[in-house]
Parts: sequence; C-alpha cells; structure tokens
Amino acid sequence: MKARITEQCMGDRNCNKLCPEVFEYDEDQLLSIVKFDVIPEQYEAVVLQAAQECGADAIEIEE
Repeated sequence: MKARITEQCMGDRNCNKLCPEVFEYDEDQLLSIVKFDVIPEQYEAVVLQAAQECGADAIEIEE
C-alpha cells in the first residue's frame, strides 16, 4: 500500500498525531508528508483510518 498527501492538506496535523511513525509535519511547507514509499504492513490500518478521518481528504491511498 502507498499513501500520499495532496496539496489539499490543511496542516491540522491530525494524521501526525494518529500515526507519527508514518506521517510527519514539514514546517517549511506547512503540510504533512509520508515518510515511506510503501507503508509498512503494521501501519496500514492506522494509515487507512487517518485517510478516512482527514478533514481535507488530503490523504490518497493506493493499494
């Protein structure tokens, strides 16, 4: 599974709080970024949850 943050990101950092192992906040760009090209299997469920809970629908998932 892959995840990507789109330019719709509002920078509210909800994904960072939910899964800091996968998402981090870029202070220069003022948006979240994904730390991995391919999401480690143990984080897939929480990354899907982050995508569902994203208020800006800024997390795209590719399975």
